[in-house]
Amino acid sequence: MYSCSKPRCDRCRMHAELCLCAEIPRVGTRARVVLVMHATEEKKPSNTGRLAHLCLPNSEIRLRGERGAPLRLDGLVDPEHETLLLRLAPESAELTPGLVAGLQRPVRLLVPDGTWSQASSTGARLARDLPGLRQVKLSVGERPSLYRLRAEHHPDGMSTFEAIARALEVLEGPGVRAPLERIFRVMVERVLWTRGKLPAGDVTGGLPGRR
Repeated sequence: MYSCSKPRCDRCRMHAELCLCAEIPRVGTRARVVLVMHATEEKKPSNTGRLAHLCLPNSEIRLRGERGAPLRLDGLVDPEHETLLLRLAPESAELTPGLVAGLQRPVRLLVPDGTWSQASSTGARLARDLPGLRQVKLSVGERPSLYRLRAEHHPDGMSTFEAIARALEVLEGPGVRAPLERIFRVMVERVLWTRGKLPAGDVTGGLPGRR
């Protein structure tokens, strides 16, 4: 039985012997991704936004919900960028190649990160505090989420990581999504193995020290 009390990597949050750091790709993008993460998610091993940040040099994390430290909104909207808020809401436009073709400036993509309720609250707050912000959502009908580590409470829900990968595919092209989804699959399957829900031989890329 795998022990969940084993030490974790400070960077990727995986158990040290299952560390992902050597396999994390560096995926360059023109779009800048800003993760607006709830503070309670920062240290959670199950959080996927942090992994996306590690993969994307052109990204940053801003924390919301820290006691005594309000969310920084400075620099999120400026005349040099087209700022898009990724938010599943009735008023959000579908993020499509046609929409992207009409954008005249480099994109800054704001992505709420947290539980479903936390992300919904963060998205609503950003829309309220940044008037005129353009809101977008992913197309429905995609293949199901690969994320099997948390219960999903919305039929169109997916992990933050997958939402970013799919949004960047529309913004940047298909070459961005594949390396992101591979490392995501590796992470998910290593965790499933520790839970006894996946045989070692079925883990993408194998397990460190067992290849």
